[in-house]
Amino acid sequence: MFAMRNFLRNVAATSTFRESSITFIGTVINGALGALFYIITARFLGPVLFGVMSVSIATLTLVSDIGDLGTDTGLVNFVSRNIKKDIKRAKRFLKLSLEVKLIVSVFVFVLGYIFAPFIATEIFKKSEYIQSLRISFAGVGSILLFSYLTHSLQSLQSFWRWSGILVATNALRFALVIVVFYFGYLSIVTSLWIYIIAPLIGFFIGLKWLPRGFFNISNEGLVAKEFFRYNKWVAAFTLLAAVSSRIDTFITAGILTDFDVGIYQAATQMVKIVPQIVVAVGTVIAPKMATQGNTKEFIGYLKKSQLFVSGVCILGLTGIPVAIWFVPILFGTSYITVVPTFIVLFLAMLIFLFSSPIHTAVFYYFSHPKLFFWLALVNLVTVVTLGLILTSKYGAVGAAVTVLIGQLFNFIVPLVWVLRKIRK
Repeated sequence: MFAMRNFLRNVAATSTFRESSITFIGTVINGALGALFYIITARFLGPVLFGVMSVSIATLTLVSDIGDLGTDTGLVNFVSRNIKKDIKRAKRFLKLSLEVKLIVSVFVFVLGYIFAPFIATEIFKKSEYIQSLRISFAGVGSILLFSYLTHSLQSLQSFWRWSGILVATNALRFALVIVVFYFGYLSIVTSLWIYIIAPLIGFFIGLKWLPRGFFNISNEGLVAKEFFRYNKWVAAFTLLAAVSSRIDTFITAGILTDFDVGIYQAATQMVKIVPQIVVAVGTVIAPKMATQGNTKEFIGYLKKSQLFVSGVCILGLTGIPVAIWFVPILFGTSYITVVPTFIVLFLAMLIFLFSSPIHTAVFYYFSHPKLFFWLALVNLVTVVTLGLILTSKYGAVGAAVTVLIGQLFNFIVPLVWVLRKIRK
C-alpha cells in the first residue's frame, strides 16, 4: 500500500500529469460546449434532420482525415524532435505541412462539389443529401487548417494555448447556433456552416502562436523526402482507420431509416467526449514518447500514462447512470430509445481510451506506423462484414456492437506487439 501511494504521488508530480490535467480540463470544457451544439441541433431539428446533418458531418470529418495524408502525425513527430535543436529545420516541417493542407483543401472542394450528387444518390440513395454534402466538402479545408494549428501547438508542447483555442472555437460554435436559433434560422444548412466557420476563425487567430517567420522559411523541399517517407504509412493507415472508424455511420445511413440514423448519431454524440479525451492525453504524451531516451525510461513513462487513463476509464464507468438520466431532459423524449446503443458505444470508447498509450508508443517511440496500416486493413474488413450483418439484424445496437468488437481488436493486437518489443 505504501509503495502504491508513493507511486501515485510520483505520477502526480510529473510534468505529464500536470500537462495532461491542462489538456484534460480543456477537453472537458471543449467537449461540453461541443455537446451543447449537438444537443441544440438534435433537439430542435428532430431525429430525421439531425440524422442528415450528422451524416454530412461524418463525411466532412472522414474526408478531412483522409486528406490529412498523415501530415498531422508527421508534424508532431518531426517538429517535436527538432524544435529545440534545429529551429530552422522545424520551421521547414511546419511550412511544408501547411502547404500540403492548402493544396488538399482546394482539390477536395473541387472534386467534392462535382461528385456530391453521385454520392448522395448512388451511395446513400437519398437525393436530399446533395446540398449538405457540398457544404461538407467546402468545410474540409477549415477542418484541415484547424487540425494543422492544434497539432503544431502540440508539437511545441504549448498545451495552454492548445486547450484555449479548442475551447474558444467550440464556444464560438455554440454562441453562433444560439443566435441562429433565437432568430429562427436554425436548419441543416445553417448548422453545417456554423460547424465549418468556427474552426476557420480559430485557425487564423492561432497562427500568431506559431514560430515567427516560419512561412517565410526557404528550402522546405529539403525535408520533404524524410517527411513523406515517414508519412506514407501513416497516410495509408489513416485512410483505412478513417473509413473503419466511420463506416458504422455510412452503413446505418444506407440500411436504417433517417429516424434510426438520427438515434444512432445521438448516441455517437453522447460518447464523443471520450475520443476528445484521447486526443487530450495524446497531445501530451505523443511528443514525450518521441523523445524517450531508452527502453527503461519508455517503460516507466508508459506505466504512468496507462495508470492515468485507467483512472479516467473508471471515472467514466461511474457516469453511465447519470448520462442515461439526462437523455430525455437534454435531447427530448423522441430520443429515449438511444440508451442501449449509447451504453455499448460508450464501452467501446472507453476501450479506445485505455489503449491510447499503447497506440502512441507504436507511433512515436517505436516509429512504426506500418503496424497500424495492416491492423486497420484487417479491422476494416471485419467491421464492414460484421456491420452489415449486425446492423441489418439488430439496427443501431448492432452497429454499436460492431464498433465495440473493432475497438477490442485494435487494443489487443498493438498491446501484444509492444509487449514483444519490450521483451526483446
